[in-house]
Amino acid sequence: MTDTARIAAPVIGEPEVVEDASPLEGPTAVAIVADPQWAALKTAAEAIRPHQIKDGSIPDESVHTEAAHHVGVIVEALRHFAPRIPYDTDYLLAAARDFEAWRDGGFGVPDFYDALDAFRPAAQRRDGVAHLVVFPMYTQNGSTDRLIEAVVFEVIWPDFIAELEATEYGNALYLGLRFADFTPGYDTNSAVLFPESVAVTPRVPAGAPEGSPAQLPVFTWGAIFADREAARYRRVVRAAAEITKLELPEGAARMLDDQQLTERTFVMWDMIHDRAHMRGDLPFDPFMIKQRMPFFLYTLEELRCDLTAFREAVRLQRDPATDAVTREHAQLVQYAVIFDRIFRFSITGSRTRNYDGVGGQLLFAWMHQKGVLHWTDTQLAIDWEAVPDVVVALSDAINDLYWASIDRPKGAHWLAAYELVSSTLTPHPASRWAKGLPQEVLEGPLKGWTDLVMDDEFPLSMFFEALQKKMAVVIESTAGITGSMDTAATDAA
Repeated sequence: MTDTARIAAPVIGEPEVVEDASPLEGPTAVAIVADPQWAALKTAAEAIRPHQIKDGSIPDESVHTEAAHHVGVIVEALRHFAPRIPYDTDYLLAAARDFEAWRDGGFGVPDFYDALDAFRPAAQRRDGVAHLVVFPMYTQNGSTDRLIEAVVFEVIWPDFIAELEATEYGNALYLGLRFADFTPGYDTNSAVLFPESVAVTPRVPAGAPEGSPAQLPVFTWGAIFADREAARYRRVVRAAAEITKLELPEGAARMLDDQQLTERTFVMWDMIHDRAHMRGDLPFDPFMIKQRMPFFLYTLEELRCDLTAFREAVRLQRDPATDAVTREHAQLVQYAVIFDRIFRFSITGSRTRNYDGVGGQLLFAWMHQKGVLHWTDTQLAIDWEAVPDVVVALSDAINDLYWASIDRPKGAHWLAAYELVSSTLTPHPASRWAKGLPQEVLEGPLKGWTDLVMDDEFPLSMFFEALQKKMAVVIESTAGITGSMDTAATDAA
């Protein structure tokens, strides 16, 4: 998944306490969007955005009167919805106060600490639960500016997912979501809602000893819009299968015609992927979010988590004790991982340090070189019976790399990771890494190593160059797509 779940904060409280909370009834997402106060809030948010700069502030005092009016509209809407969405009342009222404080403070850098701390959607993980969220935030794969964003969504939480999460795949922070409506930051490729993206100022927790450091609020949730992932998958795979003349397996073909089935499949994939970060035999900090490192290290971390979901899906499918619904989705997760990775990830985005692109290329090349994927007479064919063990073998290779790296210096780990990737993908002919880093670079700081990684260290193969030319328009058309949009288009066709 592109920049998908990286929430690794500790679970707050015991999961069973969270799950046992008495459910509170609330409106549907459709009802929230139909309420005139939502339209007013959305319009006001969109009117403020052009006046904000990258950090979310509004330095131009000449527009403060106008911005204050729009904030008043947002606050009125939040207070309107607060009693109508009872499980989010505390959040909606806190957000109203944070907006007022931002306005009264002269529209400096916004601080929505209290609102973020009050928003606890993982406490209401029931299928169809609706939320209205408004924050100054950036949207990954959308905008890097912390602008006002508002979004209405509903939770996707079928019974088999609830059972998996409560038993083998505990992940008390994760939610699968479905869009209902949103501001322009989500009219993009962004398919995540993470608390890290919200504008907050660290503070010393209440009751902490004197001299304690300021901290961010504890993150208690992380969400992925499975409907967007599913809609992108259906549109891209349908086109790619036609272009490559690939005969899809029955289950994979069903996904192309069933948005909700595909959504549930992505919820299962994402939940297992998300919990795989920071689990297993790993170096101290495998993801190294705050460290500057070669982008192919991110490739391996994201691919490791996707292939963990794949191997768990294989295990569940092969386990005779697995119920029929879970077994069906376990098979579909395998198709989703392979097709999304090779058809969409590989050729989406620029070639500048595209770590997800390299991950898709690596999976495709591994399957081809292991003899389970064939490109013959301009037709793609896959030996599905042999695929699970071959893909799990790639997962094993990455896991072995991580296991060995516990005992290696960081630079040695980087070199071993490059060897793993370059043993399957051909590096750029001008690559300094492929030729061997100069002695003076190896003896210097690791920054010098990273500086010599080419932006496109592993260029597209001839297969993907040709596929990209034919698929570019289709992939571009998925920006801003939602499940309802793609379902309507499919029905019309």
